[in-house]
Amino acid sequence: MHDNLTHAADHLGLTVTGQVRLGRLDRSISAPVHAAGRRLWLRVVSEDKQWTSGDFWTGNLDANVFATLPKPQVLDLYEWEEWRQQRAELMTLAPGSPCSPTDTLRHPLNLPDQWWTDLRRTIEAVTATPTERVNADQALVTGRIQQHFGNSVNPVVRHWETVHGDLHWANLMGPDFSLLDWALWGRGPAGTDAATLLCYSLLVPDTAARVRHIFADVLNTDAGQLAQLYVAARLLHRIDKGDHPDLATPLRKLIETL
Repeated sequence: MHDNLTHAADHLGLTVTGQVRLGRLDRSISAPVHAAGRRLWLRVVSEDKQWTSGDFWTGNLDANVFATLPKPQVLDLYEWEEWRQQRAELMTLAPGSPCSPTDTLRHPLNLPDQWWTDLRRTIEAVTATPTERVNADQALVTGRIQQHFGNSVNPVVRHWETVHGDLHWANLMGPDFSLLDWALWGRGPAGTDAATLLCYSLLVPDTAARVRHIFADVLNTDAGQLAQLYVAARLLHRIDKGDHPDLATPLRKLIETL
């Protein structure tokens, strides 16, 4: 992956200038770069060619449709095949730093009220944007819910909307709000984003309470409760594979309340 980053930077005429970061399962690599006096961001993702026809492969570029939202914009692309398909995306650089080094929040946050207002406005703008892209369909929701809850939960989604699909704390910047990583955005169960951020906040009760407050009108509906069960099941699936084991107990407590 480091070789991929160097190759992409050389091809695009960029100079890597800061800390290199590897993504989940080392399938992506990113770093700040300089180009013609501008500070930008370079991301390279690697995938088996058979999977590169999915919506996720073009998600960041497709998200340029959100031109007025506080998020990175893709400026240039470069793809090449070397064992796997490699895709480099040159993007604008979001100010600030991630709210957490991991998806799950494990420390208190002191974010300004405007940050929370911008978060809510951004998710509302995403929800209101029509798309043919798919984040999750009924088959996926049904599979995840039945895997963990059997037939005790009706998995039928009655309300769908456009969602970011990966609203966790490593994708959120502060102190000025910005939202990263739009690879997975598309249609999903209504309330998915609010439910996702809540689940990833459960280890910090004050922050979880703030998320509940900001998205109360979403989370307290039937659709919002189903979204919480779906997201909890999805995260329990990842816990079964070894990810964020400390979330298991608070997730199960949340499930009991639902």
